[in-house]
Amino acid sequence: MLDAVCIGESMIVGSVPPPHRLRDAHSVSLHCAGAESNVAIGLAALGGDVAWAGRLGGDPFAGHIIDVLRQSGVDTRCVEYDSSAPTGVYFKDPTGEGTQVYYYRAGSAASRMGPGFLDKVPAARALHLSGITPALSDTCAQMVKTAVDGRRLGTGSILSFDVNYRPALWSVAEAAPVLGELAESADLVFTGLDEAQTLWNTATPDDVRELLPRPTALVVKDGAVGATLYLRDQPPVHLPTPPVDVVEAVGAGDAFAAGVLHGLLREAAPPVWLELGHYMASLALTSVGDTAPAPDPHRVEAIMAGRTRPTSSDT
Repeated sequence: MLDAVCIGESMIVGSVPPPHRLRDAHSVSLHCAGAESNVAIGLAALGGDVAWAGRLGGDPFAGHIIDVLRQSGVDTRCVEYDSSAPTGVYFKDPTGEGTQVYYYRAGSAASRMGPGFLDKVPAARALHLSGITPALSDTCAQMVKTAVDGRRLGTGSILSFDVNYRPALWSVAEAAPVLGELAESADLVFTGLDEAQTLWNTATPDDVRELLPRPTALVVKDGAVGATLYLRDQPPVHLPTPPVDVVEAVGAGDAFAAGVLHGLLREAAPPVWLELGHYMASLALTSVGDTAPAPDPHRVEAIMAGRTRPTSSDT
């Protein structure tokens, strides 16, 4: 059985190194991108047996994505191809106020996924989804709801859900109830404090937990401040974000999710989940691409064994 299956849209991202801007660039670098495939690549880098499931167009971009996934050790047995639709593309434009993202994904092959796509998803210990996929199309929303309601991977599997609100895809009024319902149905939930404030007007991590009491594990991320983990019937654990020289923030949340999910699947102590998440995120923050550089296996081993003595505190 696989450790995890991650379902969603993979895209090609074009980027230029900061401080250059897209309008001044003579060339761009192409990378594999997409929240769920980022998590799959992160899990594979940590030694997990993981598959990415999604649909790609019949174009060279699809080939690039598949090559990157396979070279990263990700199982691609459940990928479908649609020659009548494009692979999604987006571009990142560094600015003084952060990175502006421009999407070209309307009508993509991934947006044509529906509940029937789940029939080819293999058994796994965990299924990872994000709030991006239900915003792609009505059929994608039906697929995610079917996966969540039907627990398609079987009894005992972990349902992991990253809220990942994207205002470019849908409004707060449309997204808030849907993402709240999906999060409440999951076992492990990730959300940023900022997006929770936008969606549900929650001011603190404790407010988010009060809003989402059902998940067995809830992780509330607060950027450079830290992350708070809520487990049922246990006091919350907070771990500050380690200092890092940020090059590009896009993809860090996915790397963080991969670290936490790996720690959970390997039955490490909960504070270790957060430390491994922070470590994976720090690697992504120093990279221009969406996916993080390969982690240092010795550092991962030390974190998993608790030898790095993470500083945690109840909140």
